[in-house]
Amino acid sequence: MSVVTLLIRNATLPDGRTGIDLLAREGRFIDVAPNLPAPPGAEVLDAQGWLLSPPFVDAHFHMDSTLTFGQPRVNRSGTLLEGIALWGELKPLLTEEAIAERALRYCDWAVARGLLAIRSHVDVCDPRLLAVRALLQVRQQVRPYLDLQLVAFPQDGVLRAPGALENLKRALDLGVDVVGGIPHFERTAAEGATSVRLLCELAAERGLRVDLHCDETDDPASRHVETLAFEAQRLGLHGRATGSHLTSMHSMDNAYAGKLIALIAEAGLSVVANPLINITLQGRYDSYPKRRGMTRVPELQAAGVPVAFGHDCVLDPWYALGSADMLEVAAMGLHVGQLTSAAQMRACFDAVTTVPARILGLAGYGLELGCSADCVLLQARSPVEAIRLRAQRLAVVRAGRVVARTASASAALDLPGRPGSVDFTL
Repeated sequence: MSVVTLLIRNATLPDGRTGIDLLAREGRFIDVAPNLPAPPGAEVLDAQGWLLSPPFVDAHFHMDSTLTFGQPRVNRSGTLLEGIALWGELKPLLTEEAIAERALRYCDWAVARGLLAIRSHVDVCDPRLLAVRALLQVRQQVRPYLDLQLVAFPQDGVLRAPGALENLKRALDLGVDVVGGIPHFERTAAEGATSVRLLCELAAERGLRVDLHCDETDDPASRHVETLAFEAQRLGLHGRATGSHLTSMHSMDNAYAGKLIALIAEAGLSVVANPLINITLQGRYDSYPKRRGMTRVPELQAAGVPVAFGHDCVLDPWYALGSADMLEVAAMGLHVGQLTSAAQMRACFDAVTTVPARILGLAGYGLELGCSADCVLLQARSPVEAIRLRAQRLAVVRAGRVVARTASASAALDLPGRPGSVDFTL
């Protein structure tokens, strides 16, 4: 097989550098500088000054349920609990083939959007482990163009659901990457805390990462992330433990939330907020004023906690919309969190690129010399403009090969006295 060489010319990088060329060979960037000479036979991609970013990364998704909207019925209340009940109705009807087909279709959507790494939680409460087997097959199939990291997720509670703990261990034995859990869905707060301890011990014993759905509720008394922080500290899981959702923090008083944020930072936890889903599912029991539900992103970031944004759901029992567009996720996070300073808006772009890449432990991620030659060319001049415009993905590159292209977006005008075209970039 011939060696593929790609030269990307005249790119703007997220750090503000302009006129940069990147040379990729054998799947890695071997030179990054202005005005690089084109090697003989190299493919040349002219960036024309547009923004070149490392690929988007989704730190929290559910690929086993994606694209099942309306099966067997629609979530009429719009609540988290009806969604869980709906998923329970659907599980007996699932087949490996259907799960894999939907997951592969979603991965195609992701690649076209420049989303090249996904952490997906996969339900292990079905003793057949159909979803686990299907997504392990998908992980292998998509490896050439997308990194899929799987979390063993006991949707019905690792202690509450019969056999769930053994099923979770079987999933890990089959090759699932990360230990998952849902402590707030256990029968009692005490059992929730016990589940956190058991799951963290399992992760430590196996040398794995742990990512728990924590406190996805409007109840300010749900405080399982406190236990997660304690266990991460006790077991030396710094940098390997993640709390996802943490929506109860939105409803906590400031005194307790301040203490909790300090504990999260001290324990080296990462946090994943899911703006599209948090704003949709939370606050359902409120009249007015109605809570937003998303966790305290600016306060966590100010404390030095790595905060990523996840898509969570697309066309499934919990969410009737979505298209694998992480810029849409970033835009919702920006608005819901009122993250409108220049630095905060830029951090929203990082929350769907560099921060989740660190949370997943992606090796060789970035646009520097020696990094994997994975990137997305956006029709924008800066990260904030990319969010503002939900910028067109002009090209997506994986291991030095262009795997997707989209034509530039423009609008032709035929107005009296003002013919021409519209450029929304500034």
